[in-house]
Amino acid sequence: MMDLILWRHAEAHPGAEGQDDLARTLTARGEKQAARMSAWLEKQLPDGLRVLCSPARRAEQTAQALGRKFKLRAELLPHGQPAELLELVQWPRARGAVLVVGHQPLLGQTAAQLLGMDPAGCAIRKGAVWWLRQRQRMDQSQTVLLTVMAPDFL
Repeated sequence: MMDLILWRHAEAHPGAEGQDDLARTLTARGEKQAARMSAWLEKQLPDGLRVLCSPARRAEQTAQALGRKFKLRAELLPHGQPAELLELVQWPRARGAVLVVGHQPLLGQTAAQLLGMDPAGCAIRKGAVWWLRQRQRMDQSQTVLLTVMAPDFL
């Protein structure tokens, strides 16, 4: 069994003209979103969790709210591909849980692929978490959506 927890970065400042997109930071609202989601996640997360994060500043700030060690991975940058993300986390071969802090459209496309949905129609809200589980049932591999949580509902 493997859990994949997809966490979209919280609300960030819009990019100014000429500003590096990866340097954008969280707004005050985004900082509150990250703090609320971190408090909820901390109650749910299993021991042995691996945390991987996009090197974009807004994603790093979101991950830092959790207060756990994390690794920055270029595969998780805004224009990454679902296949790269899934290879990075070793889905579905790995055991345990992996938390990925990243961006749209990558996270939505990855969730859509795993759940057999239209990738264009699957969007993850800023600051929200989608928790998926890979399991075996009667010799069949299944992906189960355990929960979706948005910071506005905490």
